[in-house]
Amino acid sequence: MTKKIAVIVGSLRKDSFNKKLALALAELGRDILTLEVTPLEDVPLYNQDLDADPPASVLRMKKAAAEADGVLFVTPEYNRGIPAVLKNAIDWGSRPTGKGVWTGKPAAIAGISPGVIGTAVAQAQLRPILVMLGMKLMGQPEVYISGAPGYFDATGCVAEEKNRKYLRNFLERFAEWIG
Repeated sequence: MTKKIAVIVGSLRKDSFNKKLALALAELGRDILTLEVTPLEDVPLYNQDLDADPPASVLRMKKAAAEADGVLFVTPEYNRGIPAVLKNAIDWGSRPTGKGVWTGKPAAIAGISPGVIGTAVAQAQLRPILVMLGMKLMGQPEVYISGAPGYFDATGCVAEEKNRKYLRNFLERFAEWIG
């Protein structure tokens, strides 16, 4: 039986490179991990006043993370940082205090960007947040992909074999990390 992974994609754009990456990873690793993208389109901005009675979309997101064997964060980089939608999902998942879903969860980060540094700065910003929340964050291999427009073929698959091999290795290492 494969491990179930909640995938949190930090982009809401319909044709998001990071959503394509998440779906490509799900396909590349389907025999070792079951990656399920958690919808964030309807998750409202975090509001502590709603902790006692969170919206259904928040409960759905938290349930997906809680029931998963691990979490994969797939993030773009906006203005040298993590996108608001990703930080918002992390904040909802950490609340209320003492009842968060992230503590103890194995996690990994990947990202793709049209820019030349990929998502390195966003991932550097995300790492201490996840560690502070008690997630067991995999350090290597890192996936900072640049040159997004040519990375996928017309069907959404990773275009080059060397890149498929690299991503497959990442997934295998993540499966080992989870245990």
